[in-house]
Amino acid sequence: MPVTVLLVDDEPLVRAGLRAVLEAESDIEVVGEAADGAAVIPLVRRLRPDVVAMDVRMPLLDGIEATRALLRAVADPPKILVVTTFENDEYVYEALRAGADGFLLKRARPAEIVHAVRLVAAGESLLFPSSVRQLAAAYGEAAGNPVARAAMERAALTEREADVLRLMAGGLSNAEIAARLVVGTETVKSHVSAVLAKLGARDRTQAVIAAYESGFVAPG
Repeated sequence: MPVTVLLVDDEPLVRAGLRAVLEAESDIEVVGEAADGAAVIPLVRRLRPDVVAMDVRMPLLDGIEATRALLRAVADPPKILVVTTFENDEYVYEALRAGADGFLLKRARPAEIVHAVRLVAAGESLLFPSSVRQLAAAYGEAAGNPVARAAMERAALTEREADVLRLMAGGLSNAEIAARLVVGTETVKSHVSAVLAKLGARDRTQAVIAAYESGFVAPG
């Protein structure tokens, strides 16, 4: 089955460019478009896309608020990939904190766009881990957010789960973590699932943001 994508951007040329790039791939299908975040929830309910590629800045409802609204309103929501002009942007970090699964630069090459959609859809690795780390260093709290610290303490991760979270923050995939820890990939998947459940994170991106926000992993 192809990865289905909903495009949300107030610039028609951006939507057209993304559609052309993605629909050139046999395993990706663009199922719809919208010009503002306000249209996302009804379209997601009707089209059930795997991934929403959404501009972070839009006139009526921006990508941050649209992400929050979508995750509140829709059970089993799609992956959210925010599309941005600037990489080192506080809006991008706020979108990740709100629940987005990754971000994509508008100037990205076609191969990078396709890779981002596939990676976010698969959910087994962190998209642009070094950029996420830089954003956390720039916009996170250096000493750790007290609420996030308390949540991390309540999670009471085991030593192995803590190791897995650190490697996730480093951008390693499940297979790479398995090789590093000399265990099977199914064992890693079990540890990742446990980490997500204990942190109340819907995916590894949110778990990594929690790790940075709490000070469990230093972003520098």
